[in-house]
Amino acid sequence: MERSITIRVDGAEHEVTVDTRTTLLDALRERIGNTSPKKGCDHGQCGSCTVLLDGRRQLSCLALAVAHDGAEIVTAAGLGDGDLHPVQQAFITHDGFQCGYCTPGQVCSVVGMLAEAEDGHPSHVTEDLGAETELSDAEIRERLSGNLCRCGAYVGILDAVKEVTGR
Repeated sequence: MERSITIRVDGAEHEVTVDTRTTLLDALRERIGNTSPKKGCDHGQCGSCTVLLDGRRQLSCLALAVAHDGAEIVTAAGLGDGDLHPVQQAFITHDGFQCGYCTPGQVCSVVGMLAEAEDGHPSHVTEDLGAETELSDAEIRERLSGNLCRCGAYVGILDAVKEVTGR
């Protein structure tokens, strides 16, 4: 069964027809041609497909496209306003990538994680639930634990996040 949906991706509106079983990731890559989110595990375990869906982090391989008709999606390719987003620049500055495959998902995850922390959302390791969340190394690692990097660029990623947060 097919259905027509409209989604706004990186500022551009797209009307696409998808099978009702099509994931958001496949709709982005195969119907729209946006290859920024990567297909890694296709099971929600690696984070390579992370996008910002209506401002929140989302594993696009686990979301059905039809469930997000009318949604606003931002991929790593759409973060900057003609220039690199500060998180993207920090990844470059601190060598927060090696092969680059996971980088778009990592970048979207960092942007989403920073917004979550700013909004006061705790993580599993947050110690003082009533206070403003301090993004310690442990806090950053926990909040980004759903994004895997086979190359092991975690030190650079952590340094990039610390730069963006002013640490």
